[in-house]
Amino acid sequence: MDLVETKPSGNQAATLPTPFLKWFGEKGWQPRAHQLELLARAQGGENMLLIAPTGAGKTLAGFLPSLTDLVTRGNIPPGSAFTGIHTLYISPLKALTVDIERNLMKPVTEMGLSVTVENRTGDTPQSKRQRQKLTPPDILLTTPEQVALLLANKEAGRFFKDLKYVVLDELHSLVTSKRGHLLSLGLARLRKHAPEMQTIGLSATVADPMDLQRWLVPQGEHPAPPAGLVHVTGGAAPDITILGTETRIPWSGHVSTYAIPEVYEEIKRHKTTLIFVNTRFQAELLFQSLWTINEDNLPIALHHGSLDASQRRRVEAAMADNRLRAVVATSTLDMGLDWGDVDLVVHVGAPKGASRLAQRIGRANHRMDEPSKAILVPANRFEVMECQAALDANYLGAQDTPPVGEGALDVLAQHVLGMACAEPFDPVELYDEITSASPYANLSWEMFERIVDFVATGGYALRSYERYARIRRQEDGRWRVSNPQIAQQYRMNLGTIVEAAELNVRLVKRNAKGTLGRGGMSLGKVEEYFLEQLVQGDTFLFAGKVLRFEGIRENECLVSNAFSLDPKIPAYAGGKFPLTTYLADQVRAMLADPDRRVSLPDQVRDWLNIQLERSMLPKQDELLIETFPRGKRFFLIAYCFEGRLAHQTLGMLLTRRLERLGARPLGFVATDYSLAIWGLNDLGAMIADGSLSLSDLFDEDMLGDDLEAWLDESYMLKRTFRNCAVISGLIERRHPGKEKTGRQVTVSTDLIYDVLRSHEPDHVLLEATRRDAASGLLDIGRLGDMLSRIKGHITHRDLDRVSPLAVPIMLEIGKEQVPGEAQDAVLQEAADELIAEAGLSTVSVGDRPSP
Repeated sequence: MDLVETKPSGNQAATLPTPFLKWFGEKGWQPRAHQLELLARAQGGENMLLIAPTGAGKTLAGFLPSLTDLVTRGNIPPGSAFTGIHTLYISPLKALTVDIERNLMKPVTEMGLSVTVENRTGDTPQSKRQRQKLTPPDILLTTPEQVALLLANKEAGRFFKDLKYVVLDELHSLVTSKRGHLLSLGLARLRKHAPEMQTIGLSATVADPMDLQRWLVPQGEHPAPPAGLVHVTGGAAPDITILGTETRIPWSGHVSTYAIPEVYEEIKRHKTTLIFVNTRFQAELLFQSLWTINEDNLPIALHHGSLDASQRRRVEAAMADNRLRAVVATSTLDMGLDWGDVDLVVHVGAPKGASRLAQRIGRANHRMDEPSKAILVPANRFEVMECQAALDANYLGAQDTPPVGEGALDVLAQHVLGMACAEPFDPVELYDEITSASPYANLSWEMFERIVDFVATGGYALRSYERYARIRRQEDGRWRVSNPQIAQQYRMNLGTIVEAAELNVRLVKRNAKGTLGRGGMSLGKVEEYFLEQLVQGDTFLFAGKVLRFEGIRENECLVSNAFSLDPKIPAYAGGKFPLTTYLADQVRAMLADPDRRVSLPDQVRDWLNIQLERSMLPKQDELLIETFPRGKRFFLIAYCFEGRLAHQTLGMLLTRRLERLGARPLGFVATDYSLAIWGLNDLGAMIADGSLSLSDLFDEDMLGDDLEAWLDESYMLKRTFRNCAVISGLIERRHPGKEKTGRQVTVSTDLIYDVLRSHEPDHVLLEATRRDAASGLLDIGRLGDMLSRIKGHITHRDLDRVSPLAVPIMLEIGKEQVPGEAQDAVLQEAADELIAEAGLSTVSVGDRPSP
């Protein structure tokens, strides 16, 4: 094999085999400088991180070191000893591995390379997975969960002994989650099996590259030098606009149905449109709305994680073949997929993060030198400002990916059990290995011992139960798995994604006798708690169809096709993204700066101008509090702009304090932008006479005893504990031949939670639960930062009626509590009354009322 040295921009020369140079020449291409630099440095033995905009050829750059090394190595002669995989490609999405296999095989085939490439995901048939262990491909494309499964096998050392490269795609989206924690532990074990292994990270959007550079290499007592960095800047600036509409932008809500006709017109004007939403609920509703007005019968598809895998694959194949005009999708399609004929991205609803928007916009054109075109469709007036802030951030190149967090304890417990399933482990050796993983670099020996004890006994309060003894200590001091059944259950329950309990939805027909058939197509899964609220005959939207609920049989929901103008919509847990700190800060800055408000649509700018007349707009670093009466209630509105999770926690804590102060609070509602609390006493008068001090009310000490007392009474920790118990392996969802329902899992975890709270309050799983709740459901860190920032900067306006800025959150109050067919009419009547009261009844599409 002829090798040719090609000089990149750095000091090293990249070695490209002749077939590669010939292939580039036939295509009329030249290897990009960053591709050659990464190749040269990887060939020189460096671990590498490549940060480059969409369309810069990151995937090819990531695979060039592997492909050139495989070509240099040549074919393995028949009869040779077993050869393990050469390259492991790890992606956060199943769809991405399938897409990469298709795109990678094209140059491999065109160059005539004798390289085998296969994918392995949860959708891969068991027979193929077993065959891969016996005859591994050169390059295996997979997910973090499959890596953990392979490492928990006793043959893992043999399978990975020849591993040369690990390519990690969309690295920024992996490292900050529990999936990333599990993967970091997997990389630490891979280095044990293949000490010379090199890592190559690929990412498009990163706030702090050094975080990822350290993540890619061993840490611990003697950390390795950070991975090398190749940072590609430039590329064509995207063409991003906010939908210009003559329709009145809603005051509240998240579904953007007002813009459906305009979105449909954009679909007709473009070849292929990718429409992103933030939740599965929005995806189902938007897809159904588009089909309702699809007079041209355009091929429009739906893609989200609850749909059946075969349906998702059909959609992906149709996209690749350019057979679709539009796809409505959630985050299942927002990374990496290389569909060059997508010429428009529509983002319905605010993106909630500048980096997320950049990622999704990159799906259009997918070429570095051509601008991606995107249209943002805000769902309400506050979202207009958020969309504008995200648009501005994109042009500035600002990123707001979260930092790499500390490793989760429940994930660590799962990994310890997995390593015992692979082979007996020495605790000191395993501790050294675990602390070489970046998220666990600061793990104490004491905490590690507590985790091992938890895996071995369940903890002090549970150690008398044999079922929790999952590992046992041998005479030589090593720990082994207790029995083969434990290992089997580990493999069935592995992973860090705890979905709400779901039932398979099967489309059935009635036979001549009127009874339901047993066959029928599987449409996907719907959350169990939603289905339990239905009675036979109810209709709901799913998989783009209106379905009639026929009943539940075993672990399946039986449905039939139906027609309904008012179907219910499945609710999906955890689908909403929190507003990032960066965008929240930018929205506050926009409110405070008249020059930045000039770029907003007329109807939004007029709304804010009337707010200035009636009350005020908050300054960037202050907290505006408004109080006013309405009906027989008194309201307090806090414009915090810290995201829904932090506001919900704040609302819980403030209502406890107001109760103690005699304000008689009745309830609260939180959005991403503000918090509303209402009660029976006049809150404005209490502030005026000094019986209610806002500085005391919003003091940071609420995160101490008040927080602990509330958590003791709330169900929130129980819900978090359930997830930790499942991830840690204390409770198994799946058993051979059967699966627990969501109710069974909840009952089991609630009982254990109560036992541990009473008898072992310092149990390691309770500590894991508190850590998770603080950083996730409660967003304590962000709330603490806000309380610190506003100290001495609280401004109060006591009003005689609702203010214009308060209208959106006031419309959220009681929205879920209006039953029956009159729901829309009643809500609209209430909205019209509120809008008129705030003096906004004439502000719809830019009409400015007379002073």
